[in-house]
Amino acid sequence: MSSLFVNELTVIDFSYLDATRGVVGESWILDVTLDGDLNDEGMVFDFGLVKKQIKLAVDEGLDHKFLIPSKLPGLDIIQDDEDFHFKFQGNNGLTLEYKSPREAIYILDSDQLDINRVSEVIRKHLMTIVPDNVTQIKIDLYPEDIRGPFYHYSHGLKKHQGDCQRICHGHRSPIEIYKDGLRAEDIEDDISQLWQDIYLITKEDLIAESEQLYVLGYEAEQGYFELSISKDRCYLFDTDTTVELIADHLAHRIQNEHPGASIEVRAYEGFNKGAIGVS
Repeated sequence: MSSLFVNELTVIDFSYLDATRGVVGESWILDVTLDGDLNDEGMVFDFGLVKKQIKLAVDEGLDHKFLIPSKLPGLDIIQDDEDFHFKFQGNNGLTLEYKSPREAIYILDSDQLDINRVSEVIRKHLMTIVPDNVTQIKIDLYPEDIRGPFYHYSHGLKKHQGDCQRICHGHRSPIEIYKDGLRAEDIEDDISQLWQDIYLITKEDLIAESEQLYVLGYEAEQGYFELSISKDRCYLFDTDTTVELIADHLAHRIQNEHPGASIEVRAYEGFNKGAIGVS
């Protein structure tokens, strides 16, 4: 038996529902190992097909989705067919209501996010699409080892033609900030604390608000999306919330707090990608 491996095959960027933290943006890296007999070409599986077929299967299953642990206490699923609608009452007064097309949701049979259970779901699915000579698949799913400040953010980009239009998808992202050419770790810490488990709202998406809640909604190419979320877990943008606009916004915010300083922000969007904002 031979083995084939591909490290960092893909990165799954998603959000999940947590009883205390609310809507949490996350990014997981996936390594895959395939064990099996060599085929007529002397291969376990063609590298090109691993990077296409297996990556596509993983991305279509989980990437840019909202993971919902179906057994989470306080969760009331109202509709679960072509459209998905739930209400949630969590810890510390956390209140949430959500509507979207069904394809934007992934249901996990658990009471909390469990990386091992997700790994097993992926492994079982991949075993159904590989050729018979592949006898075993090993999945390593893990977050990036970030040596410095980072934040978890969730958002939706209604103008996006792909899956970024989904109202609850997110990222776990490092942040690098330079003040007058020098790394400003104190400012990085401030931003990472400000945006811990944050939901970024584009103001024009707001359709209602109360003393405690923001309600945002929009029609996108994939359908109608709506989210009601506690105000204290949100941050408002005058613009859309692409990573380019996030970097630009942070650079100007920090520059306003440090007049006369030259500011550069390297805002990441998940793993090894992002945008640079200067002010």
